[in-house]
Amino acid sequence: MDANGFVRCGHGHRHWGRHGAAGLLLTDPERGVLLQRRAWWVHHGRTWAIPGGAVEAGEHPRDTAIREAWEEAEIPADALNLACQSTVDHGNWRYTTVLATVTKPVNERVANSESSELAWVPPPKVTDYRLHKDFALAWPSLHSQVGRELVLIVDGANVVGSRPDGWWRDRHGAAVRLRDKLARLAVSGISAADAGLPMDGDWTWWPRVILVVEGQARGVERVDEVAVVAAPSDGDSKIVEVARESVTSRPQDHVVVVTADRELKARVTAEGASVLGPGALLALLGRGS
Repeated sequence: MDANGFVRCGHGHRHWGRHGAAGLLLTDPERGVLLQRRAWWVHHGRTWAIPGGAVEAGEHPRDTAIREAWEEAEIPADALNLACQSTVDHGNWRYTTVLATVTKPVNERVANSESSELAWVPPPKVTDYRLHKDFALAWPSLHSQVGRELVLIVDGANVVGSRPDGWWRDRHGAAVRLRDKLARLAVSGISAADAGLPMDGDWTWWPRVILVVEGQARGVERVDEVAVVAAPSDGDSKIVEVARESVTSRPQDHVVVVTADRELKARVTAEGASVLGPGALLALLGRGS
């Protein structure tokens, strides 16, 4: 079925996109967030929102947001660092907002007739604009997460050692398997609830993963989705150091340390990080295996 068309949702409202819709909320730390003024002739014309459109059949909303940002504003996919997405469910219709930050300068421009203007707006000034009513409703929640990331710091030895699956026979191999599962999680995402984040609504985060290894696992190499930090001796102290650096360098981020070690949990909490147990992480990793 063609994605283009209106749907009346379970709440009785009329929305564009037979399979739902998605948009990109893009942040440039130097300029603000990118808003799009809709053309006079489109649904809710002359209001401001974000580049977006109908989800194609079988398309992930994340890919819709990326595609629409290119089609409507010529924002290239390779200039985006995707952080998270927020989904509003209207029963038989869903809207997904993908939050991202630029990784390099972009030269946005109005690329089709569906929009009349683009503007970078400081987040505190967004409500000064005549906003699309649904974007206006969503903005307070979205604003609270603009420019933030989820940083997942994993105590490799503690997570691997939490299950008696023979890991002691090949500590390096066990760490590699954990790294590869974490890489898949970084791509598929983790819900705010599963990450232990106190957030309302349906949020999914694509975490920046840091795996801390020690002992025989120190030779494990990083991959694109997972940074690997080798502790020279004391793994716990290295994890505290990484947590401290993460909180200090980007205090707006959600920093979560995965460990069951009681003393370590107290130390990273004192640094401003939160904690997730190995069992919760392994349950998430098991879903995708």
